[in-house]
Amino acid sequence: MTDASLLYYTGRFVRTDLDCDGVSGTPDPASAPEAMLIEHGTIVAIGSRDEVPAPAAATHIDLGEGWVLPGLIEPHGHPSESASLMGNGVIDIRPVTLARADQVWDAIKIALAASPRPPRVVANGWDPLLQPGLTPPTLANLDALAGEVPLVIVHNSLHSAYFNTAAAREAGIDRNTPDPVGASFGRDSSGALTGLALEAAAVAQIVGPTLAAAEADMPRRLTTHLLELRRTRGITTIADLTWNHQLGQLATALAAAGSLPVRLRGYETSSPGATASVPLENGDAWYRQVGIKIWSDGSPWVGNIATSFPYLDTAATRALGFEHGHIGHANYTTEQLIEIGSQYAGEGWQFACHAHGDVAIDSTLDAYEALITKFGLHDHRFRIEHCGLMTPAQFERAARLGVAVSLFVDHITYWGDVIVDDLFGERGLAYADAGAAFAAGHRATFHNDGTVTPCEPLRNMAVAETRTSRTGRHLGGGSAVTRRDSLRAHTSNAAWQLRSEHEIGSLAPGLRADFAVIDVDPRSAAPEALAEARVLATAVDGQLDTASA
Repeated sequence: MTDASLLYYTGRFVRTDLDCDGVSGTPDPASAPEAMLIEHGTIVAIGSRDEVPAPAAATHIDLGEGWVLPGLIEPHGHPSESASLMGNGVIDIRPVTLARADQVWDAIKIALAASPRPPRVVANGWDPLLQPGLTPPTLANLDALAGEVPLVIVHNSLHSAYFNTAAAREAGIDRNTPDPVGASFGRDSSGALTGLALEAAAVAQIVGPTLAAAEADMPRRLTTHLLELRRTRGITTIADLTWNHQLGQLATALAAAGSLPVRLRGYETSSPGATASVPLENGDAWYRQVGIKIWSDGSPWVGNIATSFPYLDTAATRALGFEHGHIGHANYTTEQLIEIGSQYAGEGWQFACHAHGDVAIDSTLDAYEALITKFGLHDHRFRIEHCGLMTPAQFERAARLGVAVSLFVDHITYWGDVIVDDLFGERGLAYADAGAAFAAGHRATFHNDGTVTPCEPLRNMAVAETRTSRTGRHLGGGSAVTRRDSLRAHTSNAAWQLRSEHEIGSLAPGLRADFAVIDVDPRSAAPEALAEARVLATAVDGQLDTASA
């Protein structure tokens, strides 16, 4: 008689937590463990079949010819935003969906012409750098196009949005509406709205009615999105860096009902004068809030990252409306970052601060150092997110402070040519320098940032090694990473950054049995083969789910 709580898996397992598994050299397939015993969702033993014999009572499951990795972890996602902005009622105009400017406008016009008349039209994914020919629309442009139908066009970075008068009215925004702290609404010389929302808090306000409409359907939207990430991308844990108390209540209810397809880790959005909405000790291995999110600067694609040097003067930057010598600016001063951080740091909360430009990164590190000193912090694991123009010296300073880094390396895939030719010149060749992060001693991670690029951890690993764009351009100003480090970036390192290394991140005894099965050997496959690898199955707590289910 078998015991349903006792599972015996056979296959080819990759121990990314060990230095001797062949990941850093030429692997021998025979060196891979071939058996794993799981009891009540926890790994009991892993090794050869001789080392881990099958108990008579165990349910035996053979994983065939696939290769078994620890469950992949997305340490900086936005699944709740993705569920809202990629679901019913939102037009997908991202450059991964529509390549040309005329296709973008056609999609918006078709949505506006629908019968019956839509209550509102929201389009997500505007990107003039990858969709040449798009120019910033004005309030008058969008009024003429949409009339009394509220129209909002969200930039692919999620750091800006365009809107018409009807959308402003629906969202309760007018010329007298104060700018949110760290964000703003565009205004002309008379103070009238220009139809631009800049930065997360302003974008959230103008998209508020759409988010409210999606809220009632959020349990279905969120679980559907998470299940897709698990089955097609091998994701078994994802962090949401635009979290709030209401989403926390939803996640808690879904976890209690056994309806969460993957593990969730929340980072609550910060605001001046606020405190955390839950105690530091909360949740369980399925869901808990682990940190606080701050935005030091904005997006390189909309010109508001804080750098010590100007953007290039090119046709692309002129089309974006940048004047000659344009330099972006931070959302907060260092003093404001310290003030916001002081609201949470004394309780022991981890921070994850969005910072791309070298000036923003210096400011963030200054604020972190002040908070570490002020509150006598040690294992704080403060994070810097994206790290686009972070320098080797800044990576080294962050390591000395115990500050972790998570890099958006997939920017190189999609925007690599743009970064160099259109925005930053030679400085762009060192963009998202993951090799420098590892060289400085970081347990660095990679991520895809919600809807901005598809969630593709295996491609992140590949591009961190090759630093090559979709056109084959090599960004040689930064350094490549080893396969061992790239694998760890989405497994054990990500678990550590999420304060979850005691639960997940490796195929090791005592940890939860989360894994993904792919069709190539991740230790030796060529980078592009790894990027294109197919997910065959996943498991969370040892419960198998095949990609074709």
